[in-house]
Amino acid sequence: MMPLDLSIPAQLTTAYLPDLVVMGGGMLLLLWAVWRPESEAHSRSVAWIAMGVCLAGIAAVLWSWNRGLTAGNGAIAVDAFRWVTDLVILLGMLMTLAISVDFNQRMRLLAPEMHVLVVLAGSGMMLLTAARDLMVLFLGVELMSVSVYVLAGIDRRSSRGAESSLKYFLLGAFSSAFLLYGIALVYGATGSTNLVTIGEAMSTPAVSGSPMMMVGLALLLVGFAFKVAAAPFHMWTPDVYDGAPAPYSGLMACAVKTASFAALVRVCLEAVGTGSERWHLALWWLAAATMVVGNLFAIQQRNVKRMLSYSSIGHAGFLLVAVTAQTTEGAAAIAFYLVAYTLATLGAFAVVVAMNGGSDGVTHVDEYAGLWTVRPGLAMAMAVYMLALLGFPLVGGMGFFAKWYVLQAALHASAPQTRLAIILVLTTVVSAGFYLYLVMVMFMRPRPEGLAPPPPATGLTRLVIATSVVLILAFGLYPSPAVKVAQRSAAASFAPAAPRPTASAVAP
Repeated sequence: MMPLDLSIPAQLTTAYLPDLVVMGGGMLLLLWAVWRPESEAHSRSVAWIAMGVCLAGIAAVLWSWNRGLTAGNGAIAVDAFRWVTDLVILLGMLMTLAISVDFNQRMRLLAPEMHVLVVLAGSGMMLLTAARDLMVLFLGVELMSVSVYVLAGIDRRSSRGAESSLKYFLLGAFSSAFLLYGIALVYGATGSTNLVTIGEAMSTPAVSGSPMMMVGLALLLVGFAFKVAAAPFHMWTPDVYDGAPAPYSGLMACAVKTASFAALVRVCLEAVGTGSERWHLALWWLAAATMVVGNLFAIQQRNVKRMLSYSSIGHAGFLLVAVTAQTTEGAAAIAFYLVAYTLATLGAFAVVVAMNGGSDGVTHVDEYAGLWTVRPGLAMAMAVYMLALLGFPLVGGMGFFAKWYVLQAALHASAPQTRLAIILVLTTVVSAGFYLYLVMVMFMRPRPEGLAPPPPATGLTRLVIATSVVLILAFGLYPSPAVKVAQRSAAASFAPAAPRPTASAVAP
């Protein structure tokens, strides 16, 4: 292990190297993007360089991880959990950029700045996962959010895109205000914005039970709930995902959620800990409501992008179950779950891109009828994604194990979250109503007469679809390597939580 003194600029730079690689690459890429006039060739070149920046970021993360860098309780976390979540974020960015190359060509979106925005949004996400201080966390949230607001409405010809961008911006501004006000109140109650220092202060009943601290934690939770699209703060999600270009909807559904959950886990385990029963109770109800709302509303959807948006809300609820456990086992389950969720969701959005051809209009479930007879590869890939999101054994690949480990984390918590586990199982059964419905439409309904077959997936979109299917199935057959990495990263990053209050004290 190589300990770092983050008060020394050179060592601070070493600790922050992966983020600097991505952020510096994004700034240089911006100069290259505006240097030449818009054209299809220039846009593609910027996309390829952006993918190179992501690969450089992955190399920097692996180098930092391999060196065994560690640090004290400064403003930046240097631990394995950060590296794992950084890799998931960079994977999501890489897949998004690959899908967008073909998508932008079909849609005649020639502005190269959109690829730069993906990189800059990713740098904000990586800053968010590294934050061990609430002010650094806020900076990461804003860098991520501003870039994603623009990506949601990047197609200036689309009124739906403009509407989604405006809604996201206005509601995001409100959530940022809640988050910042909550940070101010927590600072007022503890005298610090450092998560570890806040955690030490929370062990004192006078601090953990003070009205200022309670209100501050409540406002922090509202800000996080908006970012992870938890009910009842999810209302923006269907409209934004539906109106935004499909590749960037996938980025918001996966990478943004990964960064937000990584920050939420760190706040729960390092700052809040066991010092607030009310925080735990609020998380409990948030998880339950999000699972129920996301899966019940998804059943009613016949627009595939809106169905995937409600699916993402439901999965946010499943992840909140692991957060509610407030253990290192829960953190490991979240890390593994995010890998499976990212592969399946971005793969599904890649199929949506392939199905839409040269438009980004509404994709109705009926357009998938009989897809097996005209595009069997797309149909099989989409079936794997749907079954992975459902958590079906074997053919659902690692999606089954992702939910299994969340259930184990909930049941093995100091105060077993049995009721949440039951709700998780029941809402998973409910989710079969829309995941299996799409599979049934593709394989068991005849192709309507006059409905032209979708164009075959080409180039990088085909590569994303094929690679994500292979990884989902491979980790479903042999999940041990990914599971061990997730478990070791969580165990090495977070000290074991103190015993929680009894279940009756924290669960309704």
